[in-house]
Amino acid sequence: MSSNVQQISTTKRFRTEIEGLRAVAALLVAIYHIWLGNVSGGVDVFFVVSGFLITTSLLGRVQREGSIDFIDYLLGLAKRLFPAAFFVLFVVTIMSMLWLPQVQWGQTVQEIIASAFYYQNWQLGFNAVDYLAQNNEASPVQHFWAMSIQGQFYVLWPTVVFGLALLLYKVFKLKFKTTLIGVLLTVFTSSLAYSVYLTSTNQAFAYFHTFTRVWEFALGGIVAVLGSQVVLRKSISFIIGWVGLIAIILCGIILQVSTVFPGYAALWPTLAAIFIILAGNNGGSFGVHRFLSIKPLTKLGTLSYALYLWHWPILIFYFILSGNDHVSLVHGLLIIGLSIALSYLTTNIIEKPIRTMKKTSPKWKRSSVVLACMVPTVLLAGTWSHQINQANAELASFVSDPEYPGALATYHLQETKQGVEILPSSMQAKDDLPKVYPDKCHQKLSESEVIGCEYGDTNDPAQTIAIVGGSHSAHWLPALELIAEEEKIKIISYTKSSCRFTAEGENKNTSESCVEWNENLIEILMETKPELVFTTADVGSNKQVPQGYVEQWKTLEDADIKVFAVRDNPWFDFDVPSCVEEKGEDSLECAIEREKALPTESPFSKLTDVPQNIHYADFSDILCEEDYCKPVKGNVLIYRDAHHITATYAKTMAPLIKKEIMQALKN
Repeated sequence: MSSNVQQISTTKRFRTEIEGLRAVAALLVAIYHIWLGNVSGGVDVFFVVSGFLITTSLLGRVQREGSIDFIDYLLGLAKRLFPAAFFVLFVVTIMSMLWLPQVQWGQTVQEIIASAFYYQNWQLGFNAVDYLAQNNEASPVQHFWAMSIQGQFYVLWPTVVFGLALLLYKVFKLKFKTTLIGVLLTVFTSSLAYSVYLTSTNQAFAYFHTFTRVWEFALGGIVAVLGSQVVLRKSISFIIGWVGLIAIILCGIILQVSTVFPGYAALWPTLAAIFIILAGNNGGSFGVHRFLSIKPLTKLGTLSYALYLWHWPILIFYFILSGNDHVSLVHGLLIIGLSIALSYLTTNIIEKPIRTMKKTSPKWKRSSVVLACMVPTVLLAGTWSHQINQANAELASFVSDPEYPGALATYHLQETKQGVEILPSSMQAKDDLPKVYPDKCHQKLSESEVIGCEYGDTNDPAQTIAIVGGSHSAHWLPALELIAEEEKIKIISYTKSSCRFTAEGENKNTSESCVEWNENLIEILMETKPELVFTTADVGSNKQVPQGYVEQWKTLEDADIKVFAVRDNPWFDFDVPSCVEEKGEDSLECAIEREKALPTESPFSKLTDVPQNIHYADFSDILCEEDYCKPVKGNVLIYRDAHHITATYAKTMAPLIKKEIMQALKN
């Protein structure tokens, strides 16, 4: 390698204050999670420190060897990261199978697998904008999103940043340091700009996005390259060091980190961390480095990685096993103490022996040891996932069963056998969906294109029904499918998340994409002219039919298109499957009074100017008993969350709603 590369300063010095900084960041993350129920900004500090340390390490490799042995580099990282991470994942998987409510199994096993393969941040990011996943409970491995971003960074950094810098250095014959700084500045500015943009337009997704976070690592990398050239006076080092530490501690108190990060707000903790790194040990006898270098903090700094891994699942299982919804001071201290103890054992018994494996050992041997860390977790989680998927597949093929009359138990049309486990189980409930979801036919929240999918008799139908609206229209599809197959009817589904069939504008809490979707849908309906349009007639326990509904119905009336308007189902204020699993199907705590959920006088009955094309249907008796709306009927769970009907129960409703559907088609 030429002298240009060799001129880079990579003098190694163990930075005890950085170990202390990592300890502070880990403690802040735990403290904010346990007592404040908030996010501290500590993860952003970890990202900056990681960028600083890995860039320093890679610079050293380039100086010594003139290049980077990618395989050797990855093995070194895996030896450091995999043992603790996969040990925690393995233990948490077992704990989840034993103690986690079954209603959370599907979500949790998906996140465990995502964590094992370092894409958990993307899993959570897409869930954050996924209507079906918005009510997911926090899983015991949710915190692995940060580990996933960090793992992706460790792979991207030597291949993209250093690879590009070396290429530019060789092509343009510039100093390596100059090209590296140019690349780092480009990454920093472009990632920060994208982070600010996406945070302002879709903060939930931006929070977990890899490329909205890369600038934080790049900031640490820039300081690693240029930091040696920054010489600060003792007084300046003293001031910025303490300002940095105080700013990090106060970040989560002053800023709502979970709702405004990353974006420009994340400059607060990242620049604060940079202040501490630049201050170094130049702050004098009372500099911040003196505090951060005290033995308890430096010792804890060596455990910070494992502490981050352990504190969250312990907290989640504390909530589950204790039934508490907050943590007392004493219990919080016990959680932190247990987390530190497990971190010490994990670091010294599991991680250290593998991390200190001699570099001279053959690569195949080091690779085998590293991969062996993954195998137990991947096998256990994979087996668990297979069992869940198999149970869901069996449920999806559910057909009429005398033990599960469901809606047919209404008016005692079919007897309900006692002592039978309900279907779907709480584990299956969230995935007991109409076909539009797995078929990708239910439009996303942010999209306005109308997606149409055909069901029932699609070859030679006698008539066509169009299901239109939001998820409360879509969950009637399983019932209509069975009717359609018997009566030579084609069903076309046009549905969209959080978007009802309405002419209301954005000033009526209707999103821009929903307004556009409705406009596009009306054009399609006017062109295709189905014999019947199936939609909801109102919203939950609201006392009035939205005016936008009536306007849409009148538009279809002008086109001589009939509308089947069904009264909306009850809305609970809790997750029904979770309640049934915890309290039991007969508990009134899992039921609501019928009059509160569905007043005797329906909103539709109050309309004075009813369009002539409307066939109104109220199936409340199929969903509720005389006094209460209960969660289970005929051994079938009615709801998959707080207000959506399970596909299994919808299928049992088919015989009871068929007469109304056929009458509407004939009139």
